[in-house]
Amino acid sequence: MTAVKGLARWVPAVAVARRYERAWLWPDVRAGIVVTALLIPAGMGYAVVAGLPPETGLYATIVPLLAYAIFGPSRVLVLGPDSALAPIVAAAILPLALGDPARAVALAGLLAIMVGTLLVVGGLVRLGFVTDLLSKPIRVGYLNAIAVIVIVSQLPALLGFSIDASSPWQGAAAIVQEIASGMIDPIAAAFGVGSLVVIYALKALRSRIPGVLVVVVVSTALTALLGISTLLPVVGALPQGLPAPALQGLRLTDIAALALPAAGIALIAFTDTAVLSRTFAARRGDSVDGSQEMAGLGIANIAGGALGGFPVSGSSSRTPVAEQAGARTQLTGVVGALLLIVFILALPGLTQFLPSATLAAVVTSAAISLIDVRGFARFVRIHLVDAVLSLAAFLGVLVFGVLEGIVITIALSFVAFVNRSWRPYKAELGRVQGLRGYHDMSRNPAATRVPGIVIVRFDAPLFFANGAIFDDWVRSRVRAAGDGVRTVILAAEPITDIDTTAADELVELDEYLRVHGIRLVIAEMKSPVVDTLARFGLTDRFSPDRFAPTVGAAVDDVTGTLRGDIAGTRWDAATGRDAPLPDDTGDRPPPEDPPAPET
Repeated sequence: MTAVKGLARWVPAVAVARRYERAWLWPDVRAGIVVTALLIPAGMGYAVVAGLPPETGLYATIVPLLAYAIFGPSRVLVLGPDSALAPIVAAAILPLALGDPARAVALAGLLAIMVGTLLVVGGLVRLGFVTDLLSKPIRVGYLNAIAVIVIVSQLPALLGFSIDASSPWQGAAAIVQEIASGMIDPIAAAFGVGSLVVIYALKALRSRIPGVLVVVVVSTALTALLGISTLLPVVGALPQGLPAPALQGLRLTDIAALALPAAGIALIAFTDTAVLSRTFAARRGDSVDGSQEMAGLGIANIAGGALGGFPVSGSSSRTPVAEQAGARTQLTGVVGALLLIVFILALPGLTQFLPSATLAAVVTSAAISLIDVRGFARFVRIHLVDAVLSLAAFLGVLVFGVLEGIVITIALSFVAFVNRSWRPYKAELGRVQGLRGYHDMSRNPAATRVPGIVIVRFDAPLFFANGAIFDDWVRSRVRAAGDGVRTVILAAEPITDIDTTAADELVELDEYLRVHGIRLVIAEMKSPVVDTLARFGLTDRFSPDRFAPTVGAAVDDVTGTLRGDIAGTRWDAATGRDAPLPDDTGDRPPPEDPPAPET
């Protein structure tokens, strides 16, 4: 059993196979059939963008899908050539290929292997933690931006014209200009808009047959029966040939020349894939290990590069289509890959009648499903900082690109975190008659100080940026309490760390209080933080008697040394109310006589 669990850790297909349910089979097969209609044109199209023969796009789809189905942790992620990677691939390999198509294919394969190797190494050394930086606001903003980018990219095909634009903004402007100029193709638009209407109509009727599958089959049949394949853009027939090694003619100098592009592509591919994987996993109630995701993506790239492909990542257009079609596991990707092989071998002409406008409608409907306006509105309503981060991710991806937009947003997340830690919530605590414990005096007007004691709480780790703020604030609370303060109790449970600068500030505060005849007691400080103070050489100053397990224990110890009656510092469990202290012993009962030694 242990061996099986260990194998499943790095080969997720083992765990999926053990838990696979019969009810998942048809949804997986159905989703695979639907996604195949996208895999063909997307693979061929992005191969051309990367400066490679169209068939390499299919090889870069088939092999990674099969490899990821075995080693990838995401249940629904669809891998394949990507619009963000294809231009970088072209820029990296074409100057080295010098017009030789065979050498270009070999260089693209080497590049994919290098990218995959970097990702596998990153997964093995557990660098997948970077996915923890992709908070929900970032993911919502990212997917909203991706949806807009995909929709803008598909509108020309949906309406039967083409544009040349390098950014979503230029694309949107060009689309408006083409529409205003009357460049819409009526036949293509009829197929495209009609397909969208059918998809959403069947969705509204809760049809058990996916609208995506219906429009692909019906549109292809109509185009063939009416003989109008020459009157509107169609996907076209599949190229011949199966995936095979194509790494001939490479040189050692090629590795050095491709090193920097490989690092950049690896970062973009993993960042893009991680956001998709984590987002879709959350929507399904699953979780994905970032390091495992990195390794699975790396193995898929190595396999694809070794068999005639080029670098790939998670697809933001094909993954939502798979989810909408009901995909349950990576069997969807396996079905898609096998169908591609079948079509290449037996039915290469099948897609020559599939209208590009219908395909654009399928992608557009999937992209629309990614838009989460309600989620962004919720951020605006309940947490303005999260709303700003989500908007920053949205605009960053649209303006600067996928990787740059995410990096900008993560940087802003760090700024927000530092700001919260720099100026955290602070509270002076007091007693409220009838309530157990010590409570924030700013939120409980009835709270009062324990005579002679100031109790403070600082809700953040102490570090170089907030140490002085902490020091100044505690001094201000002591001054506000007036004369008679003899003890300051620091409720240190929220202080999870302290650095050398903040430790020096703590020492300065302690010295300031000592000069004014006030003793600093630290309550509820976590043991690792106490150990940190010891490593800083502060054991003599902050000896064990300066620490208390709880605020209540610290108050009890202090009030036990004070003369006179100090009411309201102990809790009477019998009455559920504060109880006054005995006149003669402070807050502690007289000690019992020690037991006689055993003989």
